[in-house]
Amino acid sequence: MKFTIAWLKEHLDTDASLEEIAETLTVIGLEVEEIVDPAEAFKAYTVAEVVAAEKHPDADKLQVCTVNTGTETLQVVCGAPNARAGMKGVFAPVGTYVPGIDVTLTKAKIRGVESFGMLCSERELELSDEHHGIIELPEDAEVGSPAADALGLTDAMIDIAITPNRPDCLAVSGIARDLAAAGLGTFKDKPVEPVKGDFKNPQPIALKFDADSADACPVFAGRVVKGVKNGPSPDWLQARLKAIGLRPINALVDITNYISFDRARPLHVYDADKLTGTISARLGKVSEKFEALDGKTYEVDPEATVIADDEKVLGFGGIMGGEETGCTDETTNVFIESAYFDPIRTAKTGRRFNIVSDARYRFERGVDPQFVVPGLELATQMILDLCGGEASEIEVAGEAPEGRPAFGFDPARVKRLSGLDISNKEIEVTLEKLGFELAGSAPDLQVTPPSWRPDIHGPADLVEEIVRLVGVDKVAPTPMPRASGVAKPVLTDKQIRQRLARRVLASRGLVEAVTWSFIPEAHARLFGGGAPALKLDNPISTEMSDMRPSLLPGLVTAAQRNKDRGFSDGGLFELGQAYSGAKPEDQYLAASGVRFGNVSLEGLGRDWQGNAPKADVFAAKADLAAMLQSFGLDPSSMMVVAEAPDWFHPGRSGSFKLGPKVTLGVFGALHPETLRALGAEGPMAGFELYLDALPKQKKKGSGRSALGASDLQAVRRDFAFLVDISVPAGDLIKAARSADKALIAQVGLFDVFTGKGVPEGKKSLAIEVTLQPMEKTLTDKEIDAVAEKIVASVVKATGGELRG
Repeated sequence: MKFTIAWLKEHLDTDASLEEIAETLTVIGLEVEEIVDPAEAFKAYTVAEVVAAEKHPDADKLQVCTVNTGTETLQVVCGAPNARAGMKGVFAPVGTYVPGIDVTLTKAKIRGVESFGMLCSERELELSDEHHGIIELPEDAEVGSPAADALGLTDAMIDIAITPNRPDCLAVSGIARDLAAAGLGTFKDKPVEPVKGDFKNPQPIALKFDADSADACPVFAGRVVKGVKNGPSPDWLQARLKAIGLRPINALVDITNYISFDRARPLHVYDADKLTGTISARLGKVSEKFEALDGKTYEVDPEATVIADDEKVLGFGGIMGGEETGCTDETTNVFIESAYFDPIRTAKTGRRFNIVSDARYRFERGVDPQFVVPGLELATQMILDLCGGEASEIEVAGEAPEGRPAFGFDPARVKRLSGLDISNKEIEVTLEKLGFELAGSAPDLQVTPPSWRPDIHGPADLVEEIVRLVGVDKVAPTPMPRASGVAKPVLTDKQIRQRLARRVLASRGLVEAVTWSFIPEAHARLFGGGAPALKLDNPISTEMSDMRPSLLPGLVTAAQRNKDRGFSDGGLFELGQAYSGAKPEDQYLAASGVRFGNVSLEGLGRDWQGNAPKADVFAAKADLAAMLQSFGLDPSSMMVVAEAPDWFHPGRSGSFKLGPKVTLGVFGALHPETLRALGAEGPMAGFELYLDALPKQKKKGSGRSALGASDLQAVRRDFAFLVDISVPAGDLIKAARSADKALIAQVGLFDVFTGKGVPEGKKSLAIEVTLQPMEKTLTDKEIDAVAEKIVASVVKATGGELRG
């Protein structure tokens, strides 16, 4: 919303400076976006007198002017045909930026003659498109004075941001009312005087709506003005419209634009001689169309409110009129329309036809329904003053919507809700300045909102108004009460585990992803889903038809998209819900991940083939084990069995269990057929941890356990055992770890070998054992003793033997 200071002062009696006005506007919620002060913009330009003008010695169309700037006399080369001795113009000295030609002036030689500045045209100053000559200032303009004063460019323009709930501030008068209520002056409340009609209205009007659409336009008023003389509007009106970025058209159109910005009352003026029969507001009909003022032809529909006569559609109600009945310089009789249009229907129509206009902008936010007739009277008076003529009586069809009912308000709510200690008298005065009607007294004050404030619904809105006008900066910061002692935990065990799982997986190099909870039916069936109960009634697309039974399908397809973009190595994880059925208990929380390509990860042990570690079953198992360990569970003490769902590769997958029935998580290399069905290229490995299946964490004491770190050097020893080919490597590792739990920190498998040198039916398993002393450095004798324990434990548990 743009306005000038002079325009504002027509509604506000104030001595406040431009800076004070701008600051107050922002404080009360009307944020200033831009200030254009022409006096500042034209500060470098001064009034100068052309003392002499002689023909350029080397150019027919140039003159060499001697210019008196008030402080010195300079030589200026000028190409304007109207430059002559004795005239006064606008002078720009060397160093001045001229916006119309985008040049900063320097001392220059033009055809061999030096020039020390420039005499400017209107186009060069971006005042208009006129450039056939330099600006001629009045004879009484003082030489050396600011050019802005002589040009009448001293009125600053302010552009403010209007929130959708403040349609009243789409009027200069509404902004003035707010500033007055904020204490920046006195609001000039100018009641609109009715214009007496000289004859009966000859143009019939009507509302043609059924009961279901009557709210589209509940009131429609109009009158005819005969004998007008249309043409350019007066200079003051043109200057006011230009200052806010509007192009003057003619007096009749300029008047309606002015009232739209001055009072937030959109109007429309028709050439009355181009109307046929009754002019009415109604809904559009199929195949009706009209050419609008923007030059486009629109085909209306039955949802749009239109204005029409007996033959044709004249325009969209509250949005834009038609070209055929628009006013021209030949117009002598006009019909003025003033109506109230439903904001929602107006907004929908504007969006549907992609029309943006000042009228739509105001109607869709809600104009004052009680200002229909006063707005018509105001426009009539301006037309009579500027265009002459005589007016008919006003005719009104329908009734304006009733205002909002009064409601009770206790002024004590202001302090209770905001902390501001304001007297009841000050609160009442502020509300009255804003136009609220008050009755009764505190604590049961009855408040009636004004018709121009559709955003006021109850007492809380009044508190907001008081706080806004007093200033939010006046609300003292008050700390929340805090109980003494250490704050109690607010997160549940489930929330803590989710955070911890995210942290652990991210620290292991996986990137968190968020995938859709809906997947194609074919993908759902691969992972045990696809049941009719899990199908969506109204899916976003055919590719999102079923609730996911697992997080892995989405992660695999996301991983493949990354591979398609050139990321050959990587890993993704996700925490989210999956669904095994339609009942609440069938929804479970999982932490899942997928790896592809090479893996750079500690804890996977040595690669006996000399290659970089791959995203295989061991990488997925390590990720799952790391999460279990972070939850205080010991993966080495759990059952690790070669059982996994069908989407994993048999023999390259497994699961962690607490007993035979409770599965905590599954891991493994994804089956090639599964990957092929998902459109992914293998190999890929994945895991899924069922967070709901984890045992409840034991309540810990207030203290923390001691840090189990050691400053002594760890010792590593390798062992190779010959065991039956059917013996799981996990059994051997578990047996080795149990040999001395105090010293053995880690056991890892680094080689599996069958073939030459290994008996038939046997395999060689090589492990690396890490001994971590805590109290003193181990001697060779002590290390050998531990080694003997390890061999004995493995032989007893597996029936194998130490390989020579």
